[in-house]
Amino acid sequence: MFGIYIHIPFCKQACHYCNYHFSTTLKHKTRLVNAITKELILRKDELNTQVKTIYLGGGTPSLLNQSELDDIFHTIYEHYNVAEDAEITIEANPDDLTIEKLKVLALTPINRLSIGVQSFYNSDLIWMNRAHNAKEALDCLHLAKRYFSNISIDLIYGIPQMDNERWKQTLERVFELAIPHLSFYALTVEPETALERFIKKNKSPAVEDDHAFAHYKILQQKAQHANYQNYEFSNFSKTGYYSQNNMAYWSGRPYLGIGPGAHSYQPGQRCWNIANNLLYAKKIEADELALECEILSQEDQYNEYIMTRFRTLAGLSLSILRERFGEKLYQYAWQQAQPHLQSGRLEIVENQMRVTTQGRFQTDGISGDLFYV
Repeated sequence: MFGIYIHIPFCKQACHYCNYHFSTTLKHKTRLVNAITKELILRKDELNTQVKTIYLGGGTPSLLNQSELDDIFHTIYEHYNVAEDAEITIEANPDDLTIEKLKVLALTPINRLSIGVQSFYNSDLIWMNRAHNAKEALDCLHLAKRYFSNISIDLIYGIPQMDNERWKQTLERVFELAIPHLSFYALTVEPETALERFIKKNKSPAVEDDHAFAHYKILQQKAQHANYQNYEFSNFSKTGYYSQNNMAYWSGRPYLGIGPGAHSYQPGQRCWNIANNLLYAKKIEADELALECEILSQEDQYNEYIMTRFRTLAGLSLSILRERFGEKLYQYAWQQAQPHLQSGRLEIVENQMRVTTQGRFQTDGISGDLFYV
C-alpha cells in the first residue's frame, strides 16, 4: 500500500502555536500548484504499486480553487494507479467551507474532510489566532455532513485558560455532532513560534503537562462512553472510520511527499523537500528535484518501529521485532520495557507489546526509554 501526501504551503494567517512550513501570502499560489503537479510527474516512477491514500495537507489546502484542485487530481490519475476505493482527504478550515466550496469539493475525487476546528470557544480561537470563529465551526460541520459522510475534526486540549468543565462541555458538543473521526492534539510550545515568544515575555500563561494530562484522562473516559475507539494515540474513531492515511503512516508503509517541506518514506530511507516555496519552485521548473535524503541505519529503523507502533492500539509485534532487528535489539527492547511492564504502563497481549490505557499519555516517554541511542 502506497500513499501520496501533498503539502499545500499557504494559510490566511499564522496560528500562534504552529511551526509547520507555510506562507501567508498567496501571491505565488498558482506557481506553486504548477510546481506540485510537475513534481508529481517527475517522481511518478517512485511508486510502482497502487495508490491507496491521497492526503492534501498543509498549510490550508481548502484555499485551493476548483481549477487548482482539478489540475492536481488530473495529474495524479494520469500518472499513478489509484485504487477505486482510495481514501482521499483534504484538510480544511471552517471559514473556507461555505456551501459553494463544499459543492466544489464534492465534485472532485475527495471523499474525506479533515476540518481544523481546534476549539468551539471564541476566546480560545482568538488566543490561538485562528481565522474562524465558533459559529463558523459549528455551521460548517452541519453543512459538511450534507455532502460528506467521512469527516474528521481536529481539536486541541491543554489550552491554559480551558478548565476541565469547559473541556467536558467541548467533548459533549463533539459527540452530539456524531462526527465519525476525531483527532485530539495536546497543545505544545514549538520553537520559534509566537506562542513561545509570548510565554517567554509573560504575555501568555505557560502550557502545563499536568493540565493536558487531566484533559486527556477526561477525553479517554468520554470517548469510551461514546463508543469511539482510540486506535492511535491522538485519533479516535467510530467503527469503519479509521483514517487509512494515519494507519499507513503508523504502520510504516511507504508514502510519497510532494510539495515544499513534504517528507517521503521508503523502507530504509527518508527524504524531504526544501522548505522554501520559491527555491522549491525554481528547482522543479528546472526539472530538478528539491530533495534531500538520508539512509536509515538498523538502529534508526528500530527506533522508528518502536515510536510508530507504540502509538497504535495494537502495539508492536514481538516476533517482527526479533525477526527484523535481530536478537541484540530484541533483548535490549525487552530489558528497557521491564519497568513499564511492571508498573502497568505496558502489557503483553498475544505476542504484542502495547501501551495500556494507564500509560497512554506517556507514550512518547515510554518509546524514548526503549530507543537505542
